[in-house]
Amino acid sequence: MSEFTSYFNETHEQVRTTIRKFVAEHIAANIHDWEEAGTFPREIYRLAGDAGILSLGYPERLGGIAEGDVFMKVAASEELMRSGSGGLVASLGSLDIALPPIVKWGSEAMQERVVPELLSGEKIAALAITEPNGGSDVANIKTRAVSDGDFYRVSGAKTFITSGIRADYYTVAVRTGGEGYGGISLLLMEKGMPGFTTGKPLQKMGWWASDTAELFFDDVKVPKSNLIGVENAGFFAIMTNFQMERLNLAVMANMTAQLALEECLRYVPERVAFGKPLSKMQVIRHKLADMATQIEISREYNYRVAAMIQAGIPVIKEVSMAKNFATRTSDFVTYEATQIFGGMGFMRESLVERLYRDNRILSIGGGTHEIMNEVIAKQLGL
Repeated sequence: MSEFTSYFNETHEQVRTTIRKFVAEHIAANIHDWEEAGTFPREIYRLAGDAGILSLGYPERLGGIAEGDVFMKVAASEELMRSGSGGLVASLGSLDIALPPIVKWGSEAMQERVVPELLSGEKIAALAITEPNGGSDVANIKTRAVSDGDFYRVSGAKTFITSGIRADYYTVAVRTGGEGYGGISLLLMEKGMPGFTTGKPLQKMGWWASDTAELFFDDVKVPKSNLIGVENAGFFAIMTNFQMERLNLAVMANMTAQLALEECLRYVPERVAFGKPLSKMQVIRHKLADMATQIEISREYNYRVAAMIQAGIPVIKEVSMAKNFATRTSDFVTYEATQIFGGMGFMRESLVERLYRDNRILSIGGGTHEIMNEVIAKQLGL
């Protein structure tokens, strides 16, 4: 039997230490207040940029660190999730879904203008795909970009956009061609373009600290130099982008479950009922054993999929499986954690209450559980 080898190296562990200190210094004491306020200071982006957190995984020529190191991103996401706020992590990470298409397919001039500002935290980026009537049906988006000389004129709307209000740059899916996936392109749009407006912050079940908004485009004039990649080739870019987004959501789900388990392990020896600690009650012990088992399996499969991505192996089926298994696990674990905490699990001062709420979006965002099953079925030849 070969010797066990960790997925993470010494550099990854140094990143964990750095982010752990960042969370302790800048986030932990404030997160409850930020959740209640429904936002957090924009300054956190700059501080995260100064700490090198936003630069992880991007090209050095643009100010990045450790380009292509998937496990660096996984380690960073796991440690940021220890803030206990999925909304904060999603907002800080909105560049990780908006920026990759620009880095892969944007012009050199676009990259040099946009990327350094985003990695430093001076500017914020958002990805805008979902539409009010579209949901997961990406191939049928309606936002239209009509050619007009050296410009496109964009009309339509987007919704559920993370960092939608405070973003400076938006990677926007538009229809430049005919119906279906073959007519979609990606455009870089910028705050302040005439005709581009945002709605009020959307009120959500979870992810309270996350800025989520609707976007409205009323004949917005966008230079054709802002086209990301080739016209009518945006669907491929979106699908490629989804693979890392889905892995990130699987990691978030796994850490949501892990935090809920840790809270239970802290709580059950202290909570006495019927003359003995909960930790001595078989029904509770078995719940925790089942929770821990599913978390371990979820984590290991996430890491295996990450290793495949790192090796350049296509993971359309596997990453969909990872996301579904991780989110089903976090559904189970956060439910059981709330049950174990009883009345305290229903109180907003309790971390497990927030984890329970935040968890619910994870099997919806980045492709619903049902869409993931359809992807898996197609990969099985069905």
